[in-house]
Amino acid sequence: MPPPTLLPFTTPGISRKSVNSSSVLFNRPAFRLTEKFLLLLVFSGFITLCFGAIFFLPDSSKLLSGVFFHSQPVSVSGSAPKLDGRELEADKLNRIREDHEKALREAKDTLHKLPDEIKQDIKEQKEKVAQDSANKREGAPRLPNVVFRKPVGAIGREPADPETRDRQAKIKEMMKHAWENYKRYAWGSNELKPLSKRHHSSSLFGNFQGATIVDALDTLYIMGMHDEFNEAKEWIEKNLDFNVHAEVSVFEVTIRFVGGLLSAFYLSGEEVFRAKAVELGEKLLPAFNTPTGIPWALLNIKSGIGRNWPWASGGSSILAEFGTLHLEFMHLSQLSGNPVFAEKMMNIRKVLNRLDKPQGLYPNYLNPNSGQWGQHHVSVGGLGDSFYEYLLKAWLMSDKTDEEARKMYYDAVQAIETHLIRKSNGGLKYIAEWKGGLLEHKMGHLTCFAGGMFALGADGAPEETSGHHMELAAEIARTCHESYDRSATKLGPEAFRFDGGVEAIATRQNEKYYILRPEVIETHMYMWRLTHDPKYRQWGWEAVQALEKSCRVAAGYSGIRDVYSDQPTHDDVQQSFFLAETLKYLYLMFSDDDLLPLDHWIFNSEAHPLPVIRKDSQPVEKLTE
Repeated sequence: MPPPTLLPFTTPGISRKSVNSSSVLFNRPAFRLTEKFLLLLVFSGFITLCFGAIFFLPDSSKLLSGVFFHSQPVSVSGSAPKLDGRELEADKLNRIREDHEKALREAKDTLHKLPDEIKQDIKEQKEKVAQDSANKREGAPRLPNVVFRKPVGAIGREPADPETRDRQAKIKEMMKHAWENYKRYAWGSNELKPLSKRHHSSSLFGNFQGATIVDALDTLYIMGMHDEFNEAKEWIEKNLDFNVHAEVSVFEVTIRFVGGLLSAFYLSGEEVFRAKAVELGEKLLPAFNTPTGIPWALLNIKSGIGRNWPWASGGSSILAEFGTLHLEFMHLSQLSGNPVFAEKMMNIRKVLNRLDKPQGLYPNYLNPNSGQWGQHHVSVGGLGDSFYEYLLKAWLMSDKTDEEARKMYYDAVQAIETHLIRKSNGGLKYIAEWKGGLLEHKMGHLTCFAGGMFALGADGAPEETSGHHMELAAEIARTCHESYDRSATKLGPEAFRFDGGVEAIATRQNEKYYILRPEVIETHMYMWRLTHDPKYRQWGWEAVQALEKSCRVAAGYSGIRDVYSDQPTHDDVQQSFFLAETLKYLYLMFSDDDLLPLDHWIFNSEAHPLPVIRKDSQPVEKLTE
């Protein structure tokens, strides 16, 4: 903005735009020398008065703004009345006089104040400006009132059994080791490189920062690490910024950031978490701007432009990505009072229900433009896994009222058992992958979550099949445990095979790594909670010992490149999901069942607990005006 030009008061009939100050003052023949001198004297006195008052004020910029850049007031009831040239000039002069008189009064009051009082006034003014700025920040959602109720099972009791108590304490110590080293070497970044002792950032998050902080919030809370939880909350309040030029994975940002923030709100009631979750949810909505409403995999947060992974079957969206948003988006509608989030989810359901399913199965790829399946590749592991998980959990989270989700889940499980589940010669049941009608006898570490899923869904299974679902869950849990037990490190590979005479063993070098994944431990946790068979706790403790031996390093925890090596090398990444999922599921396994009880809480795909939405719950009030 150019500096203001101080013009003399114009006479009626002369346009302000055509006035030149020097010509008016000195070139008009009507002014004699004495008149010019008097006019200059009056005018300089006027300027001296203005600026003298300004320099006595605590905040001079406010007066400058009022005098030289004063804007027309906006009428809230309608259009502002139009004024002619004379009235407009007179109105401006009146406002200037009022501002000057106010400035002089404030200056006089200031001269009578003590220095400490002046400092306090300045501090209060700065705080007000900062608060106004925060309230008007870009993208801040306007939220309705929410009645926060103390959640059931947010804090558990200490286990009575001494051995269980000691093992729980050990897992909490592991969490402290992971957290403190992240804080020391990578605070505010997404993840830690524990060998290099510096930050690591995945392209999944674009320019977003703080993935480990958000992912770890609820684990810190349930473990009673309140100082760490509060420092994480403070970082989020001051630094978690979604107004960045960033292309992010819609799926990963939803399950980690949105899920983590929602869970932290439901556990603690801290409003900052709800506000941030809804703000991010709103920024993700442009991903659904496709002909079918099936969202893009990747979204530029700033521009709102989306696209899919270039390797995904002719520009298709991925089943496990667009099918793993339901829990979070339903809660966003619940907490924001905005139905658009839930509507996006129900539209995905409509698209899926219109399509024919080959053999009752859901292929991993769906084109968001045509609404047709891509390659007929079916997996309960990578690319498909959490879609099935969210069908079951959508029904459970709805207080078992979402009958459409229930039917979709049990129909899918029946098709999976018919076409994908096989038994090895050694008696191990596994879930194969289906590619164009041909089975690949491979099971991924990601697929091992299915044991817990089958167990969680057994109680609601169709008549006389509940026991069968629990048996299936137990067999999958055993197979996945065998994939751990048959390695030198007692940790499982990324994928293992059942062909060529091998069972539950990785045969390819690019499948032998372990990146601190939680799925096997997740299934053990569910099986312990639902059966109380002590072998599941024992298997969980064996995993703790293996993690300590092979993955713990001086500055955190790292994945390993070969689980079959006696001296494995590390990949130098402490994944955020290690704190969010792996350590949380281990802690819950060695806790009493009243900590996050399964009939009150549903875990999203990143292990963030979200409460069941009861039939009669009405937590959101109308927006206040």
